[in-house]
Amino acid sequence: MRKILVIGSGKSASYLIKYLLDKSEKENLHIIVGDINTSNANKLIDGHKNANAISLDVFDKSSREQAVQNADIVVSMLPARFHIEVAKDCINYGKNMVTASYVSEEMQELNPAATEKGLVFMNEIGVDPGIDHMSAMQVIDRIRDQGGKMILFESFTGGLVAPESDNNLWNYKFTWNPRNVVLAGQGSAAKFLQESSYKYIPYNRLFRRTEFLEIDGFGRFEAYANRDSLKYQSVYGLDHVETLYRGTMRRVGFSRAWNIFVLLGMTDDSYTIDDSENMSYRDFVNAFLPYSPTDSVELKFRHALKIDQDDIVWDKLEELDIFSKTKMVEIKKATPAQILQKILMDSWTLDETDKDMIVMYHKFGYELNGKRHQIDATMVTIGEDQTYTAMAKTVGLPVAIATMDILNGKISTPGVQIPIRREVYEPILEELKEYGIQFTEKEVPYLGYNPLNA
Repeated sequence: MRKILVIGSGKSASYLIKYLLDKSEKENLHIIVGDINTSNANKLIDGHKNANAISLDVFDKSSREQAVQNADIVVSMLPARFHIEVAKDCINYGKNMVTASYVSEEMQELNPAATEKGLVFMNEIGVDPGIDHMSAMQVIDRIRDQGGKMILFESFTGGLVAPESDNNLWNYKFTWNPRNVVLAGQGSAAKFLQESSYKYIPYNRLFRRTEFLEIDGFGRFEAYANRDSLKYQSVYGLDHVETLYRGTMRRVGFSRAWNIFVLLGMTDDSYTIDDSENMSYRDFVNAFLPYSPTDSVELKFRHALKIDQDDIVWDKLEELDIFSKTKMVEIKKATPAQILQKILMDSWTLDETDKDMIVMYHKFGYELNGKRHQIDATMVTIGEDQTYTAMAKTVGLPVAIATMDILNGKISTPGVQIPIRREVYEPILEELKEYGIQFTEKEVPYLGYNPLNA
């Protein structure tokens, strides 16, 4: 039997493993799921005869090498920083490799060795990055095939709570890593192209510069800019495009409320707070406000941030119970960001019956026969439950399909790569339709600019 080693059985692995198990009889597969803790791996395998779980510590060189050597192809679902040692083993033992993570510098450095050995190292084959690449390149290539010239590309993705589970004022719950949500946008100014001009949005303005988007059947969303919208400009062949913008989607009103935390400094992760373990949530909030012998924390808060008592933002803040005297931080030497994350997890953790949702929106502006046109393409996927989530589906299925296409020789171009070539994206996007993951396209009048950023 052909052996597939899947390293990591976390939240994004459920659909991946299910897909491979469903294909195992017909494709003559045996799936080995390696994890430092095999309990979730065994749960996902559920006694299937063509699979087994092994205890695998990625830092244990000998057991890692043995597992890689024993496989025909390796899928790493580890955190991105842990891929590289697995990748080096794959080079040494001549194994193809698939990950959903961004290509790191260390991974890119393996390209000559992978190419020389004829190995496919497919990366960025999840949802974002992944489905965004493939769906974008499919339309961009189609426009070019018709003789069109790309002049605008905007792309947005959001991991949100499904409408039927949307029951708080923020219209948001954590569907992935909470820490990434709290730290979003930090580190450098957002950079993008607008009408051939470079534009920048510093972190302190990021959540007040949003674009509105409408998806049929799902209502209105807003989007704020990603840090570097130009990362894939050359990769997509968009060196001469006039507008290039990538962003993150939320429900309307989220960003204005979130900006309160930014203004206060609660998203800062660069220093620790003394005696944080003995702080109440109220103490934490008060630590960022001026002293007053008479005014309450609430009054100081509203005054400092100029929030009216009847503002919906105030209702959103109160809903988080951030002024509680009894709820405690209980984290030693915590950064403001860590404390904020704990507070938010009280309110934004998905309930057992909640479902998540992935939304994606692309705008393609192009010139053809002297006229300017625009195509808007949208995709919405809703999860089934807390195991088979929309996030796991849109990450795991592209990984699984790419793994099988590499194993079966349909994807054969060697080297460290991302899924932007037709031989990769065409069959994967076609198969994803069978699982309800597909885009709806419509022609719209070409606007040529985002009014917000002009």
